[in-house]
Amino acid sequence: MDLQSKREREKRMVSEMIALYCRKKHGRRDGLCPDCAALCRYAMQRSDRCPFMEHKTFCSNCKVHCYRPDMREKIREVMRFCGPRMLLHHPIAAVRHAWETTKEKRRLEEKR
Repeated sequence: MDLQSKREREKRMVSEMIALYCRKKHGRRDGLCPDCAALCRYAMQRSDRCPFMEHKTFCSNCKVHCYRPDMREKIREVMRFCGPRMLLHHPIAAVRHAWETTKEKRRLEEKR
């Protein structure tokens, strides 16, 4: 997979997760609330500027955490909430994510 399509897929998944979170937690049906919109913009900027995109699968597997502490905590909250729910809302993406995460962890363990 080329770098640009990988970046776009990651950005799309993060956007979907933030939208699901906002719908469920904030009751928004017509878009994102201001806080979730700011988090989504921030996540897109971080993804666009990621120098490690070529070598990593997800931000959680990265050794360098480029999110500000407050935004990092917000995105963690979104991921914790949405992770289990993604099986219902986006099952193929959820299974792909689990598979790629497992594969990446094994690869990192082999390097040690």
